[in-house]
Amino acid sequence: MLSEQHQNQLNEMNELVSSLDHGSDLVDQVMKYLHAKSKSYFWVGVYVLVGNELRVGPYYGPKTDHKIIPVGKGVCGTAVAENKNQVVEDVQNLENYLACNLGTRSEIVVLVRDPDGSGKVVGQIDVDGTEVGLFSDLEGFFDQIAILIAPSMKKMQLDLINADT
Repeated sequence: MLSEQHQNQLNEMNELVSSLDHGSDLVDQVMKYLHAKSKSYFWVGVYVLVGNELRVGPYYGPKTDHKIIPVGKGVCGTAVAENKNQVVEDVQNLENYLACNLGTRSEIVVLVRDPDGSGKVVGQIDVDGTEVGLFSDLEGFFDQIAILIAPSMKKMQLDLINADT
């Protein structure tokens, strides 16, 4: 069950995207909205799955050196390899953590699945937080956002695949 605050944010995001075409601009606006809504969300962005690597998409927060992440590496790559969301209470307790910034203490990675119902992963939402345990009860909230942006993430994935060929 979502808190009233998070339900209101989902409603606002639905209104925000209702006037936008599917694609990277829509995802960009949702990431911008999320980053602006919480000072504790240090880095908010998406990665698009192309083959066996995750490619950074729209994000807000400090610059990242992790523009491409192999499946299986770090929290993002582990989410795809294990085909399940990752909620990390304290990144300092992880051996395979890809450190982006010393201010990050917790992280959530939520898979975005193909809207065709196949369950295939097309990408993920990645949010770093400045507080330990920040995302303990927020997986359902981010799952709803993943559903909201899934058609746009699928389009981004297809665009990247076509650009590679």
